[in-house]
This record gives sequence, C-alpha cells and structure tokens, in this order.
Amino acid sequence: MAVDSISQIFQREWGRTVASLIRYCGNFDLAEDAVQDAFVIACDAWVDNGIPANPGGWIATTARRRLIDRLRREAARDAKEALVSVVQEMPSDPAEAEDDRLRLIFTCCHPALGLDARVALTLRTVCGLSTEEIAETFLVPVATMGQRISRAKRKIVVAGIPYVVPEPIELPGRLSAVLAVFYLIFNTGYNAVVRPTADDEGRSAEAIRLTRLLTVLVPNEPEIIGLLALMLLNQARRSTRTDSSGEIVLLGDQDRSKWDWALIGEGLSLVERAPQLGSVGQYWLQAAIVVEHVAPSTGEDRDWRRICSLYDRLVQQTGGSVVVQLNRAIAVSMLHGPEVALALLEPFRERLDGYVYFHSAEADFLARSGRRVAATAAYRRAIELTDNESQRRSLTRALENLDGFT
Repeated sequence: MAVDSISQIFQREWGRTVASLIRYCGNFDLAEDAVQDAFVIACDAWVDNGIPANPGGWIATTARRRLIDRLRREAARDAKEALVSVVQEMPSDPAEAEDDRLRLIFTCCHPALGLDARVALTLRTVCGLSTEEIAETFLVPVATMGQRISRAKRKIVVAGIPYVVPEPIELPGRLSAVLAVFYLIFNTGYNAVVRPTADDEGRSAEAIRLTRLLTVLVPNEPEIIGLLALMLLNQARRSTRTDSSGEIVLLGDQDRSKWDWALIGEGLSLVERAPQLGSVGQYWLQAAIVVEHVAPSTGEDRDWRRICSLYDRLVQQTGGSVVVQLNRAIAVSMLHGPEVALALLEPFRERLDGYVYFHSAEADFLARSGRRVAATAAYRRAIELTDNESQRRSLTRALENLDGFT
C-alpha cells in the first residue's frame, strides 16, 4: 500500500467524515479522534488486504464505530444511549456528507471567531492538518496554536454558533470570511514550494475543491469565481516554480510548455465570466493580474500599464495593504523605472523592515538604478531575514551578480 495513496484518501475523506460525525455527536474533539483512529486502523488493514472498493465508506463506517465505542465508555447512561442511537442512524449518502462539510466550513468560518482562529480551525477540522503543521504555518509555538484551536471550539459551543449553511439572504455577509480562509489555505500549500511542508500540494488542491463546492452552493457570485480563477491560474504553474535542484525559477524564466494549460484555460474563462455577474473584488483583481502575466506568449509581452492599473484598484479594495503596495511598486518599476518604485517603498520601510520581500525588491530596484553599494546592503538584509535555503541561494546569486551593475 503506497503511503501517498493513503495521503490522497485522507485529503479527500477527512473533512467530510469529521463533518458528518460532528453533526450527529456535536463534539469536534470526539469526531476528530474517531476519524484519526479510523485512518490508523486503515494504515494497518489496507497494507494487508488492499484498498477497499469504497475507501470513503470504509473510513466513515470505521470512524462511526470508534465514536460509538467511545460514547458507550464515557457518556452517562441516559445520554449515551440517545447519542449512540443517533450516531448509529447516520446516513452514508455522499451528497449529504458534502452538505455536512459545508455546514462545518461555515461554522469554522463564522465571523464571531477571529480570522486566525477561523483559518486554524478550518485547517484542523476541515483539512485535517496537525496542530504542529498549523503552528508552523502561523510561525507560532505548537502549544500556542493548540490553545487557539481549543478556544475556537469552546467559543462555538458557548456562543451557540449554529452548525448550518446560512440562509441565502445571509450568505453575502458570510462569504468574505469563508473566502479569506480558503485563500489562506491555498497559499499555505502553494507557498510551500519555497517553504516545503507536509502535503502542501494536497492542501492547495483541497482549497480548490472547497472553492468549487462553494460555487455549487452560490453559483453566480463574482468573488467566488474570481478566487477559483486565481487558484487555478497559480496552480497551473506550480511545477515550474522551482527547477530540478529545487532552485526558485522566476515567472519570466519558467518553461511555459510545462504549465497546465487546461487549468489556465478554465481560469481565463472564469476571469472573463465574473464581471458579467456583478461587482468584482480583490480576488478577481488578483486573478486578472495573473492573467496579464500568463496570457502573453512570452514574459516580455506583458502589459505593465494594465497591470499597474489593476494594482491601483487592488490597493483600494484591500484598504491600502502594504504588501499589495509593495507588489504594485514592482509593477511600477517595470513601467516607469526603478527610481520611481524606490520612492514608493519609503512610506512602508518601518512596517516592512522584517519582510524579506521588501528588501529583495528594494535591492533589485537599487541594482537596476546602478546604486551598487546600497543594493549590496539590501540584498544582505534580505538574506539575513530568510530561513529558506532555496531563497537564500537565489538572493546570494543576485548579490554576487551585482558587478554587472556598474
């Protein structure tokens, strides 16, 4: 039995099985423990007997039995018989399991929870990441993340957050929280190309699956379509972002013949469709910027004037996000030159002093302006800030090549 096959089944079945158990037992921890036990049992049983024809059904049945055993051991007599009876009657219809997963998504992403708590709880409960993996994503101690997740679960109970998909009239006010979580889940996997973590590609794929599920629930919402387009356009280029030795490959140097053009085609179609359905937001704008990078036949054909215009709108949509403005400065440097871009960085220097990409961008602008000494200092600061070996090597090469800017 191949380990990656179990991993794929885990990615596909964890969220829907946990969601179904939570619906019937009302307890996050008991549901997660039961599904975790089921996968431990599967790892042993499937090695000897092979993968069953319906692995999802096998996991759901085993998890349900483990939950019933636990309830019988731990619950008070009257309560346990009622709970056991309910859990035993759980349906196995896949469509209902997907409905349960939607309920779980909206519960984990309820606006009563802080954004960090929503993301952490969704990564744990819907996607099945360990507390250790989530802590690494947030760059916090494992104990801190464990407490954060536990507090979020308690708040759901104390605040009486319902385990339901919101009514259609409530959806517009709830979607932004869900989309923000899906976007961050995708990025934890996509950005792992330069900061590897376990199952990163599966995490991005899971975010895409969840977003597709949301498009079924709300089929004509421009911002959901924009987010799905953004994910697909980025995922299509995933395999070309590093070379065979793990070195980072900039977009202009990537082998376009190795991009997934079916995903790009779908992404382009979604970008065209979204504005026809209503007002677009930040995810569509980001997708539209990616289109300007991938649609030309070569990286040299990019329309930097349009890219800058899209970034202008994105700055407004994101409330002046300093990271968005940094990316805008990079585009401006290509349209108006590096000296103009350098001036744009100054207002954010203090806030972004600990951000490696601020200093790598500044170093590039300074080098292109012929300011070799200042560029050297900026590259050294960027190298000091990164803990990723591939990124460090890339920055070091750029520093060593500064002799070309004299």
